[in-house]
Amino acid sequence: MPQTLKKHTTYHKPHYKQPEMSITRHIPNTITCCNLFSGCIATYYAFMGNPGLALVWIITGAAFDFFDGMSARLLHVNNPIGKELDSLADDITFGVAPAAIVFTQLHVMDYPSFLSSNPLHQILPFTAFFIAAFSGLRLAKFNLDERQAMGFIGLPTPANALFWGALIVGAHHLLESSSWMVVALLAMVALSCWLLIAEIPMFALKFKQWGWKGNEVKYTFLLSCIPLLLLFRVSGIAIIIAWYVILSILVNKRQRRTE
Repeated sequence: MPQTLKKHTTYHKPHYKQPEMSITRHIPNTITCCNLFSGCIATYYAFMGNPGLALVWIITGAAFDFFDGMSARLLHVNNPIGKELDSLADDITFGVAPAAIVFTQLHVMDYPSFLSSNPLHQILPFTAFFIAAFSGLRLAKFNLDERQAMGFIGLPTPANALFWGALIVGAHHLLESSSWMVVALLAMVALSCWLLIAEIPMFALKFKQWGWKGNEVKYTFLLSCIPLLLLFRVSGIAIIIAWYVILSILVNKRQRRTE
């Protein structure tokens, strides 16, 4: 009888990841989804004509945006889905939501006579959504730009969103004091869209060390924020963002002169 050849099969024990590691891996993306959720709520309140609550949810989204990056670094989580999800969430919270706030404001404002008698005034409020479009473009550039490790090139989207939310909430009466404020608001929309993608270096509040030397600009900025908030309250946030842009431009010019 022929010998029966025995086939030796090697069995590999399935590798199972520890449950806690699997859960930990999803924590940053969960926080990012909370940012996106906050942005959706902010957009809803903006369309409902409640910019105050819209601003609250934008700030909430900004907090989630801060902690999702921090948790990813602390937990050593790095995946491409998180990067794409973060950009999507940021464009909703810091692009669509502030655009909706400005759209609603432009929709209820009085227009100058040369615009109110023109069908164009019904279209002009939709220009606010350029903020969302340019925010998306700015986020795409940020993902590909390796120069923005310790600073920014162009106005960060959270800063832009906070500016618009604080301006509409804090300076509501000023914006409705004159029909010509519509023109000023449209000009500011164009300026903010340009600042989002402008090749202007802007400092980030990131510290390699806590000493004064090397952090003069950051500490000066932070200290100046206190009286602005105390004096102008909600409007102070918009003034702080404007001051941040001006200070960044001044620092950039000084650095160019010294080079």
